[in-house]
Amino acid sequence: MDPAPTCLSESVRTMVCELGFALEESCDISSIILEDGTVCWEAITTCLCYAGSGEQNVDYAESVKLLGPLCESVDQYLQSLTLEEFEEQYGSYIQWTNNAWLFLDAFDVLKKWQLEQIALSLMKVTSSLERALGDVYLLIGRECPFLLRDLLASLELAVIFGQPVMNVLRVFLGSPESLNLRNLLWHGFAAPREIPSKYCSMLLLLTVGLGQLLKIYHMPLKASLTHRPYLTFSNLKEIDFFSDVEEETLVAAEQLVKESSFVLKSMQPFWTSSLTAFKEGRYADCVILLLPQLETGLRIVFTTVNNCPSRLLTAESATLYTTFDEILSKQLSEEEDNKVPETLGEPVMDFLWDFLNYQDGPRVRDHLSHGEINLKEFPKAMANQILSFSIVLLQRFLQTESKENSSIRQMVDCAGHYRSRFHPVARLRRQVVDCANSVDSWSQLPVAPVESDQKSSRLDENTGLPIYYPEIAGILSLIQRRMPSDCCTTVHTEDCLLTEMWLQSLVALCNRPMRTLYSPRPVLEAVVVLRKICIQCHLVSSQVISTSELRYKQWMKKELRSRQRHNYLRMFKSVAFISDVLRLILMLITLELSHTYVICTRNSSEFQQYLKYLRLILQYTENLATYTNPEKNKWEESIGLTHGILLKIKMFNEKCEH
Repeated sequence: MDPAPTCLSESVRTMVCELGFALEESCDISSIILEDGTVCWEAITTCLCYAGSGEQNVDYAESVKLLGPLCESVDQYLQSLTLEEFEEQYGSYIQWTNNAWLFLDAFDVLKKWQLEQIALSLMKVTSSLERALGDVYLLIGRECPFLLRDLLASLELAVIFGQPVMNVLRVFLGSPESLNLRNLLWHGFAAPREIPSKYCSMLLLLTVGLGQLLKIYHMPLKASLTHRPYLTFSNLKEIDFFSDVEEETLVAAEQLVKESSFVLKSMQPFWTSSLTAFKEGRYADCVILLLPQLETGLRIVFTTVNNCPSRLLTAESATLYTTFDEILSKQLSEEEDNKVPETLGEPVMDFLWDFLNYQDGPRVRDHLSHGEINLKEFPKAMANQILSFSIVLLQRFLQTESKENSSIRQMVDCAGHYRSRFHPVARLRRQVVDCANSVDSWSQLPVAPVESDQKSSRLDENTGLPIYYPEIAGILSLIQRRMPSDCCTTVHTEDCLLTEMWLQSLVALCNRPMRTLYSPRPVLEAVVVLRKICIQCHLVSSQVISTSELRYKQWMKKELRSRQRHNYLRMFKSVAFISDVLRLILMLITLELSHTYVICTRNSSEFQQYLKYLRLILQYTENLATYTNPEKNKWEESIGLTHGILLKIKMFNEKCEH
């Protein structure tokens, strides 16, 4: 059979697959691990070579060559131990990682010689090691570097472990010029057979050695290592899009792996292992195996449609690798568009951006690869979505026609209707609906048994006419003219804000299709302000609800002092108007959102005036949140504030009419 293609460039392949085997000399394990089990760092660091003066200028190629025999010796030694022996001798020295079980599992996998499982272990070991080193960094540092290479090059870790020790880690993990094991695997460049297992063994021993050094560092300082809490996916309900993957679908997917051009032949073991992991309920393993392969498959699409086959390989050290960032971008350069979005279609691109990139989304690859997720508690729901989407892409790039499985056909149809859920525009829509439901619940608030004349909260005490009705009615009339024709019709009277009509109009506006992919910067600027307005509106609503419920209980128990009773009555004279204005503002937010793409095309001066208008509304809602705070209870001031903003909103919208 022809050899499977590689994604490693010639120089990277030489570094990873050959240099560590160039020297055939043997290395005595007793010089590396002393009789009491202590890792002799001097034996390891003496294998480092430097290009010129200074401990930072590591000659990675020569260092890998000299470390090769040492890694071989470590691998043979670990292979000679049972899991029980390894845990007994070294278990206490891997506790500092906060994931001792993971390193024990990696040791166990080493002895089974399943290459794809060893690669999986390396991915988990490197991400966990990065997280643990970040925790160590915070013993003396303030803000942990985001990138592993910056963390390994930090002065803080050099102070704790010593610069030569950090240089050893940089040889294995920290630079595109080094072995760079973490990035080669997490970005889907390395096939299972291309990563020597002895490097996994060496990382296990280095982790033990770091634990021993950390114990020495702690003893005089009496410091304790605090582990940062894991992140949790708080938006699992929002990602629930595809139905559960059934056994029948998994069987069909196994065949797709063999037939789809989305999968390189050398990478098939990763795909097969991911399907097996899902069957066995190892959902973190499933996703860790899938994400790099999604990147590899999309890199195939990227290099094909953009006619740049060389970018399928790892780049040289002076050039960035082709990763998700480049694959999902709008343009290859200022002059040339990326053809991937056109090829995949907007629903597929929306899914990818939602799960990988948007700040409010799960950003599952980032969090997993940096060790920020508790692998033992990885949710099935997340794995189900990633796997379903992966199967859709396998089907999409079938090389030959085959009988389509009905469940997979449903997945494909479902994927075609995906709309972004985590783009700032989508988040704003969700915020508006949540806030609207909160404001709508005001009608259910308990009302104290006050006199009838005190209940007429919507009427002016002198005239008996609705307060501020002309301003609200005028704004609603202006809104009506800008309302899309396919939404609810009549919203030109104040009464529409008191019925279900306003909520129906709001939901209809929020559900209108709107393109979110590659939104222009001015749109995102406006959306940021609109989201802040919505947050403040929701805060006002929450404060009114909590204050009302508390005061009602105190009223009924006769626990309110005279001043508090009067303040309670003033609140009920005010909240109805505030309710109307909040409903009006939520309607405005949603309407402005649908017009933002048009407004951002105007000249800079007009757009800045528009932003100024939005910030006036934001300032009003911030002040209103302050006045309605239970500690303030400035209800009369709230009414005056409200009158002022209504005039400004009306003036701006009248100006827009001309």
